[in-house]
Amino acid sequence: MTSTPTPFDAAAARVADGADPVAEAAALVAQMTTEERHWCLDGDRPFWADLAVMGQGGYHQRTFPAAEVERLGVPGFAFSDGPRGVVIGPATAFPVSMARGATWDLALEERIGEAIGQELRAVGASLYGGVCVNVLRHPAWGRAQETYGEDPFHVGEMGAALTRGVQRHAMACVKHFACNSMENTRFAVDVTIDDAALHEVYLPHFRRIVDEGVASVMTAYNAVNGEWCGQSPMLLTDVLRDQWGFDGFVISDWIFGLRDAGPSVRAGLDVEMPYRMIRAFGLDDALAAGECDEQEITTAVEHVVATLLRFHQILSRPRPSLDVLASPDHRALAREAAAASAVLLRNEGGLLPLDPAALSTVAVVGRLAAVRNLGDGGSSDVWAPTAVTPLDGLRAALPGAEVTHAGDDPSIAAGADVAIVVVGYTKADEGEFIGDAGTAHLASLMPAADEPEVVARYEAAVAAEVHRFERPDGGPDDGFGFSKGGDRDSLRLRADDEALIAAVAAANPNTVVCLVAGSAVLIDGWDQQVPAVVQSWYAGMEGGHALADLLLGRTEPRGRLPFSVPAHPDHLPFFDRDATEATYDGWHGYWKLAADGHAAAYPFGFGLSYTELSLVGMGAALHGDEIVATTTAANTGDRPGVEVVQAYASVGDAPAKLVGFARVELDPGERRVVEVRFPTTLLARWDTAARAWSPVAGPVHVALARHAGDPAATPVTIDLA
Repeated sequence: MTSTPTPFDAAAARVADGADPVAEAAALVAQMTTEERHWCLDGDRPFWADLAVMGQGGYHQRTFPAAEVERLGVPGFAFSDGPRGVVIGPATAFPVSMARGATWDLALEERIGEAIGQELRAVGASLYGGVCVNVLRHPAWGRAQETYGEDPFHVGEMGAALTRGVQRHAMACVKHFACNSMENTRFAVDVTIDDAALHEVYLPHFRRIVDEGVASVMTAYNAVNGEWCGQSPMLLTDVLRDQWGFDGFVISDWIFGLRDAGPSVRAGLDVEMPYRMIRAFGLDDALAAGECDEQEITTAVEHVVATLLRFHQILSRPRPSLDVLASPDHRALAREAAAASAVLLRNEGGLLPLDPAALSTVAVVGRLAAVRNLGDGGSSDVWAPTAVTPLDGLRAALPGAEVTHAGDDPSIAAGADVAIVVVGYTKADEGEFIGDAGTAHLASLMPAADEPEVVARYEAAVAAEVHRFERPDGGPDDGFGFSKGGDRDSLRLRADDEALIAAVAAANPNTVVCLVAGSAVLIDGWDQQVPAVVQSWYAGMEGGHALADLLLGRTEPRGRLPFSVPAHPDHLPFFDRDATEATYDGWHGYWKLAADGHAAAYPFGFGLSYTELSLVGMGAALHGDEIVATTTAANTGDRPGVEVVQAYASVGDAPAKLVGFARVELDPGERRVVEVRFPTTLLARWDTAARAWSPVAGPVHVALARHAGDPAATPVTIDLA
């Protein structure tokens, strides 16, 4: 017996045959009652009934639904967060996004997106909120680990790759739109920024992912130029819809992502997430006051329905089984990504790679060497069923050696063949934050009570759940990361960590330091005391195995820094984690260092190899609207290696900016011609008066380099006149 197709099913079939999804969506929304249209404007769950559950692990147990209209068969969408994996159930915990940004590997990131998309569908979600692409303005930002780096081009390409992978199985959501790069005061801060800096620095990566076809955009909590992002006509209509032609739907960030029902609808925010809250209890008054109208509501609902119709063929496929969660293939991918992300910062005397056959005693020191430490404990937390620590990985890789461990006792390093020190941060030091600067002033936005009929529907849905995920044994002990992390108060390691490094280095000349962090760490106080330093990140559930693979030479160092490590914190933009007002300009990262004449301690794009790599010669020419630059990547060593050829371009005296990159694998002795192409539109400047892009004319300086500011790179000048 077959069921009668719903109106949505019929519309989806017509779209599959070539019908216009926008027109079909309009016809469907026209069949909705006023109550049904209003229902689609926010999440489907009651606020108070679910809030307590979310704080006790519910964020990891079920999806957050919205915009379902059962009478017409409109399925709505079911949200799950990210970005280091699916946050529902015992899913694969991949390395954090910043670590994956260090791979500079678009194909790898796309494969990770595919794996996440499969796991997302397996747990019943259809929308993945894990494409986080806010540029790293300052390394103290608490949620730096959730994005890919400091450069808009690099961040945009990585985010587009993740989007491509996810959207083979589900819908992706890019966040947090826009200028979100402070954590402690994210609910209160107003960012003042000029139009040129906004369009040239803080928006291009979002535009790249919109052009990739992302289904949804999530707004940021903060305000930009005096208007909350969740109700900013400039961002949501002028930029997103009118300038970029975005055809998906816009959702708010969680709970406090908007302040006013009517203005948010009028500005272009389609769905308030995740609860029936501000709009559910304030929309009628907003309509009566003329703050929005029914046509604007209809338009918002049409955005959602049209997107669901476009993705219906993908979302209507049979869901993968739960066996896909943390499956062997996905664990192997997590291990591959962790190994590819590690950045070798120092390797004096060629200490690395270690020869396993020559190791009889290995001392592993540091409080983080034997603990589960996957990163932030908030919305990006993943309930990975297991996590391989650095100590676990080394012991598994060296069954014939004595691998000893002490948390803070450097004495075990004396006499060992090698000492490996694992230091850095945890979710207590950096990550998502709700604390004193958080939500007390927003209490008025919370509803007095839930609607009884919505609570009854919610409770019935929970009771009918076939499978409820439980926290894994040995997993995180919290449900959501409230009052943890936040913006860092220092860019250096803890004093006891630095003292431990010094003591171990004094006891053993063969000392390797592994840094666990989500962004830059200033290491100038001790880095010259040790021969080897590896930025190993929050490396995911297989990170310990991957670290052993790297240290023992089973894989080659492939990572390149996705940010600059400055020589001094004063070389960075001003950052006050308690500020409620901030001014952003066009200068941060390697651009600011170059403009101010400061050399980085470790530059953007930098990373060492176990072999000898170089770039030989360079040429560049204009071909139509593209510049094509070529060089020869050479491996003159006796091990395979990976080079990341980075294209930088500058106009006039301005600092050079990244405009392209190519990753190339080289066998020992191999030389390979590498080509990097980029459109001249990447060089355009924003004309504030015309509110449009202005093409660049005149000489453009192009260089192919191994990192920003590479002294071996000689620019070629091309005249665009």
